[in-house]
Amino acid sequence: MGFDMHASILIITMSVVTIALRFIPFIVFSGKKEIPKIVIYLGEVLPSAVIGMLVIYCLKDIDFSVTPYGSRELVATFIVVLTQILSRNSLLSILAGTISYMLFLNFL
Repeated sequence: MGFDMHASILIITMSVVTIALRFIPFIVFSGKKEIPKIVIYLGEVLPSAVIGMLVIYCLKDIDFSVTPYGSRELVATFIVVLTQILSRNSLLSILAGTISYMLFLNFL
């Protein structure tokens, strides 16, 4: 197993960019500067929009014409929604959905 310079440069570059993206808002909006209304609005609506897009992306390849007709995915999605409503804990709902989907996938 040799040292891969190309992979190392890619990882370092991605790390620097990711860290910079995380810190730029704190640097730009630090101090007593007023946060622009568009940024506040985006902070309110983007998380829901991103979750919606992720759900659609995850469910887009379900084939309802072939057994099991998407039942595993739909039941796992229902478990995620139900767990989120009951517990208000995102980590718990993601974990419950993932475990239930993997159980359905392997045992049904």
